[in-house]
Amino acid sequence: MHVLVTADTLGGVWTYARELVTGLVSRGVRVTLVSLGEIPLPEQTSWMDNLHGLEYRPTAFRLDWMQEGELDLEASSAYITALVQELKPDLLHLNQLCYGGLPVEIPRVVVAHGDMISWWKAIHGNEPKQTRWVKWYREMVIRGLEQASAVVAPTVWMLDTLRACYTRPRRDSVIYNGRNPIFFNPYVSKDDSVLAVGRLWDAGKQVSLLTQHEHPLPVCIVGSDAPVTSPKIPIRADVKVAVDRVCMALKGPQTEAQLRTLYSRASIYAATSRYEPSGMTTVEAALSRCAIIANDIPSHRELWSDAALYFRANDANSLAAVIRRLSDERDLCRGYANRAYQRARECFTAKRMIDEYLDLYQDLLPAQSAAA
Repeated sequence: MHVLVTADTLGGVWTYARELVTGLVSRGVRVTLVSLGEIPLPEQTSWMDNLHGLEYRPTAFRLDWMQEGELDLEASSAYITALVQELKPDLLHLNQLCYGGLPVEIPRVVVAHGDMISWWKAIHGNEPKQTRWVKWYREMVIRGLEQASAVVAPTVWMLDTLRACYTRPRRDSVIYNGRNPIFFNPYVSKDDSVLAVGRLWDAGKQVSLLTQHEHPLPVCIVGSDAPVTSPKIPIRADVKVAVDRVCMALKGPQTEAQLRTLYSRASIYAATSRYEPSGMTTVEAALSRCAIIANDIPSHRELWSDAALYFRANDANSLAAVIRRLSDERDLCRGYANRAYQRARECFTAKRMIDEYLDLYQDLLPAQSAAA
């Protein structure tokens, strides 16, 4: 089987693509990976070096949800279509909603990692103004969802949101994102500390909730949505704010190794997002045996069930109270860390994710062959 995968190099989609491509190649699938957005640095593609059966085609086409993305959509669609004609893959795995309607005769699996309309509604509580660009974006997404052979969402919440904001795809399903547990260390002795990942100004991640109260434990906020490459000189010194015995560290971008170390040492991970279609960083924290404190939104409830503690939606007072509770009740903290770890091992591994995608591919390919 030969699968052509598209992915962008921003945020968690690149991490997801790494797990997907590595898993597919390890199962004997030939993969062509096309990246969009910024051209990644060599360190960001080093995971590809020993993957036999992978061909990588980087591009700098802008993404569909960007205001400038409209300018590149026709050119990027033509590029992918020409690549399909050249390479003749058996199936397309598309991580952008807009490509579901590509004029090709092979199955097109579209994965919805998020979208602009549902993000806006989660942050602002209402629909965005019906500008010309918003109208174009909505029509483009609807066309991609309607014409895709299958649409996959990483949560039931995301799938329901797509149906409500755009249209009901002709075939859809939920496949939870997964990570390989081998990348994370759940056995290191924990510090009594809280970790969160997200930029302070990001209203979707809203890690700023942690800055509104003093906490009985040190808090570390990593100001990047994805690991970065190792700089030759420090990017900037960590900023530390001390109140009596309490310290809050605002860290700049971290390397992958640094972020793994932070996960492994933190006893608590604060999943503060108000918009969370998939929750990849929380999975990483759970695989590192952190207790999860999650914002009480539907996608967090779906993903973590009783394996996390929840604070009232978007409420800094409630978040601070739950942190105090876990600080006071260390056995409870360790118990929730173990619950999160077991939940992640059962539900959110790369192996399980690849198994489900391969089942979907196999289901689509015979039907396509029969129709031909």
